[in-house]
Amino acid sequence: MTRKSETPVAGHGLHDSITTARAFWLGVAAVVAIATAFLSHQLMAWPPHEDETLALFVGRDTLVGLVEHVTRDRGGAPLHFVVAWVVAHLGFGLGGLRAMSAFFALASIPLVAHLSRRLVGALPAFVATTVFAGSWLFLFHGVYGRMYSLFLFLSILATLALLAALRRGGRRRWAFWVAAGLACVAAHPYGVLVLAGHGLYVLLAGRERVREAMVAGAALLVLGIPFWITDLVLAGRFDVGVGGGGSKLGSPSSVARYLWASAGDAGSGWRWLSAAFLVTACYGVIRAPRTTRLLVIAMVAAPTAAFLSARLGGSTAPESRHLLFLAPFYSVCLALGLVELTRRARPLLPLLVAVVLVAEVSWAWHRTAPLFAWEPDQRQVARAAAETWLAETARADDALFGYEPLYLGAWERNRAFSRNVVPRADAVLALRSLERQLPVGRGLWVLDASKRNNRAARLEIDPIGPTPSELFETRAFGPFLVIRTRERVLTPEAYLYAAGRAMLAGRSLGIGDTDINLGTIEQASRTLRGYGPSLRAESAGSR
Repeated sequence: MTRKSETPVAGHGLHDSITTARAFWLGVAAVVAIATAFLSHQLMAWPPHEDETLALFVGRDTLVGLVEHVTRDRGGAPLHFVVAWVVAHLGFGLGGLRAMSAFFALASIPLVAHLSRRLVGALPAFVATTVFAGSWLFLFHGVYGRMYSLFLFLSILATLALLAALRRGGRRRWAFWVAAGLACVAAHPYGVLVLAGHGLYVLLAGRERVREAMVAGAALLVLGIPFWITDLVLAGRFDVGVGGGGSKLGSPSSVARYLWASAGDAGSGWRWLSAAFLVTACYGVIRAPRTTRLLVIAMVAAPTAAFLSARLGGSTAPESRHLLFLAPFYSVCLALGLVELTRRARPLLPLLVAVVLVAEVSWAWHRTAPLFAWEPDQRQVARAAAETWLAETARADDALFGYEPLYLGAWERNRAFSRNVVPRADAVLALRSLERQLPVGRGLWVLDASKRNNRAARLEIDPIGPTPSELFETRAFGPFLVIRTRERVLTPEAYLYAAGRAMLAGRSLGIGDTDINLGTIEQASRTLRGYGPSLRAESAGSR
């Protein structure tokens, strides 16, 4: 007989007679062990990314400076930057940051198992845990040195805290939900969608504790004011608001395509397989206990409603990782659907689970091949050579354009490497950065011919630098062309002129990022000449 503490919240013991608690957790431990082996071995397989460079470069600042930068300039959730700050100040680099991502991803597996068992029972919970750990969303974000695995961990923790508070009540349990909810929104701005789903679920299924939930929710709203402010700063930077009409989402069809793509990354994105998985998951929703079904509906409905009512600017592009908190629920529904479909032919269940895992891993390989096959040797050698040259020839006041991964490698070799970064996708931040650097040092740019968004990705770049040649020096390392001014440029105007020349050279070489970069440079130049909004006005608006 199942002990009371192990009875699913909504399942009334559904399927728990199939396996013992000990066998269940031994199975979960095996999943964790396999996932640990994969993430540990492949931790550095995927090449460094500019978002990882951004996190560590921001983390190089003092803790006070980091908080000021996030709350005043960049916006968004600060918790990941605090993690990056700890990594940077302990003397670790990219490997340390990715190890933290792997840690939170692996720590999420037992939470997924616990949540699933509460919702649908032991057997479907074990299946859900297994297919979740095989998905691209889990495997990739387990090595990606950003906030997503931390966000995943905290979103599941907050959901478990909510279920415990609704089941048993009490100030301590509601206080834990408030703390977990605050941590969730501190990890990612989309944490507010997790909390919105929680609120909707309370209204649908937890009406007997609505008063307690309202008190806890009010406390969370007040305590979370610092996070709402930073989210508003981020929204102002990317022209995010309410009312629809955005260029990325806002219409039912675009939201549906986004949810479809996210479901594909949570399972397998191959069209027919994705459709089969989704139908099976929907069957699982139908077969789920009522309160479990209401929780899934609430968690999906909250972000869907938000995207339908949102106005998202042209530079805003939500991706499947932003809905990572829904992946465990998708796995639960898919697993329950598989278990119910094989109720009278149980030997088929392991076979179907194996098919799902193969489909998931094949999609992950297709989606991010270097995660499995590693970065090409030629590119690794060229990247190491470029990083070494940058580290050896750097000056502390160099003005770095964008958070290029080569800068991260150079910093790992030379801890005195410049921290003066000019953001490449935000004219306001670019000008603000240049004003803080006065007099501006040598300009530094990197063109990468191996990126997939180039006209033709290749592992060798033509060593064609910008003109005039007396202003620039260039070095080619495999697919990388490093461009640097020979002397300090001193003023923002001179830096932007040199940046424009460097990007024009990149355009002639078919470098895909140059159009975005030129847009930032041109907007910043117009502002300096008085043809665009003033920096002071833009700064006030972003606040």
